[in-house]
Amino acid sequence: MSAAREEILGRVRRALGNRGGEVEVPRAYREAQGGSLDLFVERLRDYGAGVRFAEANDVAAAVAEACAARGIARLAVPPGFPEAWRPESVEVIVDEGLAPAELEAIGASATAAALGIAETGTIVLDAGEGQGRRVLSLVPDVHVCVLRAGQVVDGVPAAIRQVAKGLRTTRLPVTFISGPSATADIEFQRVEGVHGPRQFEVVVVND
Repeated sequence: MSAAREEILGRVRRALGNRGGEVEVPRAYREAQGGSLDLFVERLRDYGAGVRFAEANDVAAAVAEACAARGIARLAVPPGFPEAWRPESVEVIVDEGLAPAELEAIGASATAAALGIAETGTIVLDAGEGQGRRVLSLVPDVHVCVLRAGQVVDGVPAAIRQVAKGLRTTRLPVTFISGPSATADIEFQRVEGVHGPRQFEVVVVND
C-alpha cells in the first residue's frame, strides 16, 4: 500500500515540477442575469412538474389550485411564507419545528424560492425569507413552490453568483431542485420520491 502511495505522490510531484509556472485559469463565465421564462417553464414541465401562472394578487388562488390538483388537504408552510399566499381552501400549518414524522403526515409543503435557472429548469432555495428549513422541501410528498418571474436567471453561473453573496455570511444550506425527486437504477428503471417529494408544483408570479 505504501509503495503505491509513494508512486502516486511521486507522479504528482513530477507533474507539478514540470508545469513551468502558474497556469492561467479562464473565468469568462456568462454575465447574463435575466433568463428565458419560456425555457424555464419548458424545462420544468419536461421534468414532470406542474406550472401555474398568477398575478401578484392571485397567488393564494393559484396555490389553492395546485393543492386541489394534487389532492392536498393540509399544507405546511415556513413562518415567513406571506399570509397573502396562503390558500383558505386547505388547512395551513406553520412549521415551528415540526418533526419529520409530522411533516410526512401532513404530506405537502409550500415555500417561496430564491431563484429559478432557465437553462436547467432548476429552483434554488437558500433558506431565505419564506423558504424555511430544508426539511420542508425534502420530507412532504408534495412541494408547492412560489417564484416571481423576475427571479429567473439564465444559467448556473448567474445563480451561483447571486446566492454566493449571502452564503459567505449566513452559512445556510442551498438546495437545487430540478423537478420531482427521481432516480434510476442500473436497469434504468425510474423511481420517484426516493430523496424528496414525488410531486412538484411551481407557481410563477408575473412581475
